[in-house]
Amino acid sequence: MDCTQAQEQLDRLQDGELEALTRRKLRAHIANCTVCAAADEQLSALRSAVRDNASYFTAPETLRQRVVKDLRAKRASMLTRAVQMPWWGFAASMTGATALAVALTLALTLPSTQDQLGQDVVASHVRSLMGNHLADIASSDQHTVKPWFNGKLDFSPPVHDLAAEGFPLLAGRLDYVGGRPVAALVYQRRQHRINVFVWPAAREQAVGRSVTINGYNAVEWMHAGMVFWAVSDVNSRDLSQLKDLLQAQAG
Repeated sequence: MDCTQAQEQLDRLQDGELEALTRRKLRAHIANCTVCAAADEQLSALRSAVRDNASYFTAPETLRQRVVKDLRAKRASMLTRAVQMPWWGFAASMTGATALAVALTLALTLPSTQDQLGQDVVASHVRSLMGNHLADIASSDQHTVKPWFNGKLDFSPPVHDLAAEGFPLLAGRLDYVGGRPVAALVYQRRQHRINVFVWPAAREQAVGRSVTINGYNAVEWMHAGMVFWAVSDVNSRDLSQLKDLLQAQAG
């Protein structure tokens, strides 16, 4: 089992969905691979942080009432037609109504992929502030931090020191966001730490959101084929300034 195969199975390992033989092979690989062991540890910490810190949103009561009203109207319409159709036709119609209700319920309760990604980056930021996992390479020299990522990721993240503009570079590290390894660059703004997560953009990926979760601000952008998320408890104006500075540095 290689690292690619192992990291594709980490979610299922955490969920207890692997068969015994695959589970033993994966655990043996993790025991002898520091990269996959770190990814497994980070995924476990991420799941705990999301569970403990993520915000959960409930659909407004007006939407629930409208959905219930529409379902009742649809059921009444089907019952009216039922007297004019054979029993098997009525059964098929009720099956369709059940499927519609299930789909609407899932749409109202499950977070979208983009919502989950916002929660992931905030959880990773919070996790980095806990214990001692803010830095894998502690340096303010961009020419030291950037080469450190060589061979550890399948891309080269842009690294810039912005000390002159009030955002000194502090460190870099590997992290795990959205189901993949990413680069994390640590900046400082006064007494605050800012994590900037970077990874290659997927084709036709929609970006450009700003979110606030549990007092942490996060802003997303894409530049030169890379997705960026800046996360911190600084105000959104500072994050927007950092975003503009990084884009200007990248040209």
